[in-house]
Amino acid sequence: MSDVFHLGLTKSDLQGATLAIVPGDPKRVEKIARLMDNPVHLASLREFTSWRAEIDGKAVIICSTGIGGPSTSIAVEELAQLGVRTFLRIGTTGAIQENINVGDVLVTTAAVRLDGASLHFAPMEFPAVADFDCTTALYEAAKDSGVTTHVGVTASSDTFYPGQERYDTYSGRVVSRFKGSMAEWQAMGVMNYEMESATLLTMCASQGLRAGMVAGVIVNRTQQEIPDVELLKKTESNALGIIVEAARRLL
Repeated sequence: MSDVFHLGLTKSDLQGATLAIVPGDPKRVEKIARLMDNPVHLASLREFTSWRAEIDGKAVIICSTGIGGPSTSIAVEELAQLGVRTFLRIGTTGAIQENINVGDVLVTTAAVRLDGASLHFAPMEFPAVADFDCTTALYEAAKDSGVTTHVGVTASSDTFYPGQERYDTYSGRVVSRFKGSMAEWQAMGVMNYEMESATLLTMCASQGLRAGMVAGVIVNRTQQEIPDVELLKKTESNALGIIVEAARRLL
């Protein structure tokens, strides 16, 4: 019998875990869990796959969120109900600054709120800001890994195509609100686009929870739109190691 609506988990499943690693992709969950000790599969429902593992004898939950803010908000809410207080998001991303290379790692300090779900937790004036301790742990873990690391602001959109000003679509159309938006974010120093951080950071910062975000760069949109499969695998592997080491530092 589950204690929450969607995840299929009970409080006892967590074994006291207060930290969760939250990738978007369900297929990344097991990969992350197996970088730790005593990995155990807990549940798989819809986009939410969850495992429990241990770092230095302390329980950690790994739970996928699916793509976008709405499903992320469900996973984070229900994990918080079960006792999780710290959330570390790991993802892949498209960079928009010319000096950021494929394979680099980005640590997000705050997000441009191009989503809708974050408005259900706080008004637009409230910043989507990462927790300082989480950001520090992610940055230090990334630097120690030897991977080139950038720190800064992420644009977080509800949509992959128009909200990120992509024209390689069925209609080829982008609504006026987003025309020229990528150039504006570039001019402001925004590092990248992704689809979950605005919701995650807003809901956590506004509710006394801790959250941090790291992403591996799989494409630079100033150069190309489609990632190289082998580079993607290497970038993902590096990012997964960083997130586990950051979790170790926060426990």
